[in-house]
Amino acid sequence: MSKVVNKYRNIRFLIDVITISGAFISAYWMNSSKVTFVEFLLILSIFIFTWFIAAYFSSIYGDRRSKKFSEEFVYIFYTILLYAILLSSVSFFINFLYLNTGQLFYTYFIILLPAIIVVKYIFRKYIHSIIYKGSLFETVLIIGSTPSAFDYIETINKFYYYGYRCIGIIDDVASETKGLNYLGKISDLKMILNDNEIDEVVIALPYAQSQEIQYIMEVCDFVNINIKILPDFTQYASASIQVNNVGLVPVMNVMALSLDKTENKLLKRLVDVFGALLFLFLIGFWLLPIIALLVKIGSKGPIFFKQERWGLNNQRIICYKFRSMNIESDSINDHGAYNQAIKDDKRVTTIGRFLRKNNFDELPQFWNVLIGNMSIVGPRPHPIQLNLESMHSVDNYMLRHMVLPGITGWAQVNGFRGATTEPGSMQKRINYDLYYIHNWTIWLDFQIILQTVINFFRGDQNAY
Repeated sequence: MSKVVNKYRNIRFLIDVITISGAFISAYWMNSSKVTFVEFLLILSIFIFTWFIAAYFSSIYGDRRSKKFSEEFVYIFYTILLYAILLSSVSFFINFLYLNTGQLFYTYFIILLPAIIVVKYIFRKYIHSIIYKGSLFETVLIIGSTPSAFDYIETINKFYYYGYRCIGIIDDVASETKGLNYLGKISDLKMILNDNEIDEVVIALPYAQSQEIQYIMEVCDFVNINIKILPDFTQYASASIQVNNVGLVPVMNVMALSLDKTENKLLKRLVDVFGALLFLFLIGFWLLPIIALLVKIGSKGPIFFKQERWGLNNQRIICYKFRSMNIESDSINDHGAYNQAIKDDKRVTTIGRFLRKNNFDELPQFWNVLIGNMSIVGPRPHPIQLNLESMHSVDNYMLRHMVLPGITGWAQVNGFRGATTEPGSMQKRINYDLYYIHNWTIWLDFQIILQTVINFFRGDQNAY
């Protein structure tokens, strides 16, 4: 672990201790409990110690700088739940000290949950600000000029708050480094590490260069520098990958998808039905009629737009949306390609522009969820013409239809929504879809739903 990450983690420990102590003191004061000062410190120590036991099992202190706050929120909720269970299991010791544990527990957790969320969010934004100012970052050296290396560099440059700064690249062929700061050949690695302050080395070499990779690892281990390897698992995109060891031999396990299991399908379906009904009974019953009226008043034509798309296993489904374009709009352009909506698209009505900006046009798809041909979370279903155009030009495109399509998805909350007219944009969207399929958990679904809500209030620059 680098000094930067270690310092970042220690500060998070300290902040949580302060937050837990503050919540406990507030709950204790509100319940007017009477104990000696020594007993008070003992009880507080039990509360803090139990938190870190729960945090150990929930992995809440993992390095999540490159993750969205919605993921951290899920980990916070999971940790609080585990914390409550563990703390109640040691209540005997607290009862021994004559505390009114029932009332104290309720008050404590009512204070702690919002406090820990707010504090962690504020700290996260503070970390982003000092990273942006250049006061906190890890220096990264890239070895190899493969496509994965340039994708990695593009990502850490775009998302500065990940806290990584690439100081240069080394490769045996200088002409292939695309103008990046070229530091030398692989054989120069020892000298480069001695002359530069480097926190992490990222190996992006082809697997055929196994001897060079072994040499790099030996050099980095000798000087105690962290190593990351950028793998290329695209040929295994149809399966989930897990790397284990058999003795000292690394073995890559190709596993079945989580959503192939009956119990996971049932769980996801229950969450979908409950979520759709919850939306309709709390929001939809009054919001949907208002939107329908606005669409009807705003332009001539039907209220709903029904379009045939591909769902699970390439089966055709009817996807429902509020109509956001004029009825005379063409779905095929002059070149015979699917006419995707673009910024300031003249086909979009005034009301439609508002609906698309806020994703209100997608709300009728909760009906698709109820009838079972869509999910709340999953790869977004594309129009058939766009599928036909992409299936032969985008790697692993058809694999996205192994699960139910969704109203929102992992690609959408990561900024890959809207038109895919830029080179490579559809491929990046599909890569995110496949990541979701291969790494599905119910917690990931909750994270995506939360991030979708956050994006709604924050606004999405790709929504038009």
